[in-house]
Amino acid sequence: MTMPPEVERLQSQMKEAVKANWKAFLIEGIVLVILGMAAIAIPLLASIAITIFLGWLFLISGVVGLYLTFTTRDMPGFWWSLLSAALAIVAGLVLLVQPIAGTFTLTIVVSAYFIAEGITTIMYSLAHQRELSGRWGWLLVSGLVDLVVAGLIIAGLPGSATWALGLLVGINLVFGGTSLIGMALAARDS
Repeated sequence: MTMPPEVERLQSQMKEAVKANWKAFLIEGIVLVILGMAAIAIPLLASIAITIFLGWLFLISGVVGLYLTFTTRDMPGFWWSLLSAALAIVAGLVLLVQPIAGTFTLTIVVSAYFIAEGITTIMYSLAHQRELSGRWGWLLVSGLVDLVVAGLIIAGLPGSATWALGLLVGINLVFGGTSLIGMALAARDS
C-alpha cells in the first residue's frame, strides 16, 4: 500500500527533525531520569512537593480567573466563570493547608492520568511504528509501564497514598526520560 506524497514528506520531515535535535532529546531524557530518581528516593517529600505545587497552581489560576471574571462581568457566563474561579481558589487552599490529605485524592487523579497516558502512549507508538522504526518500542514500553504502575498504586490504596504520588511521578519521569534517551540515540545512529 502506497502512502500519499504529503504523508511521506511529513514522515521524512519528522525523522529529520528528530535526527537534527537528538542532543536536545538526550539532554531532556537525562534530566528527567535524574529528577525521577530523586522522586523515587524520597517519595513522601516528592508527593508533598507535588501537592503543594498543584495547590499554588490552583490558587493562582483561581485568583487570576476571579480578577478576569470581574473585569469582564458584562460577558455571558459570568456566574459560571465566578464559580470556576472560586472552585480553583478553594482547591488550591485545601491542597496548601492539608497537603498530606490532598495526596490521597491527587493519587487517584494521577493514577487515572497515568492510565490514560499509558493507553495514549501505546496507541501513539503503534500508530507511528512504521515512521519511527526502532524508536517506537521505547514508547510502547513507556506506555505499558505507566499502566502497570498505576494499577499497582491503585491496588494499594489508601495506604499507598502518602508516597504513591511521588513514586508514580518519579517512575514516569525515569521511563519517559529513558524513552527519550533511547529515541535520541536511535536517531543519532540512523
